[in-house]
Amino acid sequence: MSDSSPLPPVRLHPEAELARDALSTPLLSRAARLARWAGPETRVDAGGGLAEEQLPAAAEALGLSGDEAAAFTSEAWRVAVDTGLVQIADEDEGTVTAGEDLALLTSGSPHEVLGVWQEALETVLADASVPDLDGLEDALDEDGGIDVSRLEWDPEGEAEFLDGVLGNLYLLTVSEDGPGDAPVPLPALAASMIVPSDMGEPTNDVLEQVSDAMMRLDDQFRLLEPVGLVEYQPVDEALMADADEELAAPLDDTDVSRYGMVRLTPLGRYGLRSRLMEAGFDAPAVGDLADKGADALLDGTAAFPPAAAQAETEQWLARRESLTAARELLAAARGADAGAPLRRLRCQQALSLVGREAEPALREVLDDAELGGLARVWLTEQGAADVPAPSEAMIFWLTIDTIAAQLAAEGNSEELRALVQGLAAQHGGFFAAAWRVDHPATADVLEAMGRLHPDKRIAKEARKAAFKARSQQGG
Repeated sequence: MSDSSPLPPVRLHPEAELARDALSTPLLSRAARLARWAGPETRVDAGGGLAEEQLPAAAEALGLSGDEAAAFTSEAWRVAVDTGLVQIADEDEGTVTAGEDLALLTSGSPHEVLGVWQEALETVLADASVPDLDGLEDALDEDGGIDVSRLEWDPEGEAEFLDGVLGNLYLLTVSEDGPGDAPVPLPALAASMIVPSDMGEPTNDVLEQVSDAMMRLDDQFRLLEPVGLVEYQPVDEALMADADEELAAPLDDTDVSRYGMVRLTPLGRYGLRSRLMEAGFDAPAVGDLADKGADALLDGTAAFPPAAAQAETEQWLARRESLTAARELLAAARGADAGAPLRRLRCQQALSLVGREAEPALREVLDDAELGGLARVWLTEQGAADVPAPSEAMIFWLTIDTIAAQLAAEGNSEELRALVQGLAAQHGGFFAAAWRVDHPATADVLEAMGRLHPDKRIAKEARKAAFKARSQQGG
């Protein structure tokens, strides 16, 4: 995942709702209960963990029993310490007191609660990056410490791998052509990190790497579910019954769920977006532009997929009176820069969401060279009376502007290819007239039409017209 371009905008739940979700996660709620249970008599070891003799009482306070009670209790305690819910009061005696952040869980703002949860998430992510150290005894140095160099473990590499997996899961979740709220198969997520995008049939070595990655992720997602980051259906234990065999990749869709399914929760989307932004990624959220000007809206939604652009625009319009909003949008849509055609397309899409009360704003720009065609289209679609017919020059200018916007938004898409073919078919003399259009993008648009049209004769006409347009512009 590259940080050079913005990610698709994510739709976040309100912070108050997310804060309630955070407080109800098993791990944070246990950490809070332990923080309230702890007192002056509570003792910790040299590393800040609960003293072994304290674990039974702590587990009982959490209502935990069974083989994993001690592990769950220790994990909750570590989160309580790392998030500031408890503090080590006396390092020599190892006593604890309630931390300042404990009060935030009951009296803090939703944002403050989510800040505590985010710290809990970081603790769990750090734990998830540590492999199962079966060979720990062999890695002990002379002083009893762990010599990491003796382990087949790269701490930075493990953390980067998990970050990459979570980044890919986030991207799949927020992309309009992705699964959305549906779970992602674990094999697909593992393969996204291992299999090169240009590889045809994966080699046995690559498949083995995917299998290994799946097993690592199975362990990691089991750890990440209690903090509320994901909902996870683990790999079917029956598939791992024979520990000597590699976990094979699923052969058909009917069995894929047995290999693990993972879904980002609404809280997980919030948490990963925060981490991505801290790492320098441009990770917008729907609603970010609602209180900004029309210029920021049109520029900001330029790279958004259609549904996200509409959702952002709807929130922007909801805060404004229709006529005022229309005037702001039209003013922001003007310009001869490279981004102007796409701004006008986004403006046109925004105005389609505005009612007839915006009509005066559109009539005010009927004689505007850049906006007159757009205004006529809107008025006609709204069923307005007395809409003046556009001149031929305006029709051609609007056509060039529209194709330039489509190129900027979609590139050489099938939709644009169909539009180009339709234009050439409907207007036999299109290229003979189009090269004269006084629009900064005329030559680029005609060159693109030459690339996109499948008919060699017509494509040649387009390229000739592009050459004339460039000569006319002095380029």
